[in-house]
Amino acid sequence: MVFAAIFAGGKGSRMGHSDTPKQYLELGSKPVIIHTIEKFFVNDRIDTIIVLCPKPWVAHTKDLVKKYIPQAENIFVTEGGETRNGTLENAISYIENNFETDEDTVIVTHDAVRPFLTHRIISENVDAAIKYGACDTVIPATDTIVRSEDNALISEIPDRKKMYQGQTPQSFRLNELKRVIGSLTEEEKAILTDACKIFTIKNKPVYMVEGEVFNFKITFPYDMKVADTLMKGKDAE
Repeated sequence: MVFAAIFAGGKGSRMGHSDTPKQYLELGSKPVIIHTIEKFFVNDRIDTIIVLCPKPWVAHTKDLVKKYIPQAENIFVTEGGETRNGTLENAISYIENNFETDEDTVIVTHDAVRPFLTHRIISENVDAAIKYGACDTVIPATDTIVRSEDNALISEIPDRKKMYQGQTPQSFRLNELKRVIGSLTEEEKAILTDACKIFTIKNKPVYMVEGEVFNFKITFPYDMKVADTLMKGKDAE
């Protein structure tokens, strides 16, 4: 069984003066989060969708799903965590408490504010998770990456040919993900902000799936303008 866990916990603090979390802003004719959910809903590799959002937005999110995808019986909305890792753990708990799982169960995790992912990316994530246990969606870095230890001086300029920019989805065999999370110390849990890093710090392999430049994360007001332009271009096709 393949689950999609859509993380909608962002508060949109970098979107300017909007009090509405960025995932609920209107993009074209519907909210950003609905565009993202629909990508998974129509993909035949996905069996069940779990949407995780802040507690005050759970009822609103359920209403949006009913409004825009009224025929959906495999979409469930639940509360996320205080952190991204907390949301991931909530997703795992929700799945285990409501569904049967086995060693072949896969969880595909994705940002609600990346509405332009493709069906190829979803399918390749599922295939890679089944085969390798863990995968991340990435694109080659196009700019030179500069590392600084003190945020003032350059410490290193790595070889750009070996650098990639991480996106989502990040996908895993569920039981393998649980085992790795269970092996973390409290100190390790406190510094982790990325699911795939959970695997890398435990020296577990993470396979790379090729992403797309347009599979970007809507974070700033400029991103919303780009997303609106892309959406208008799609509507005109």
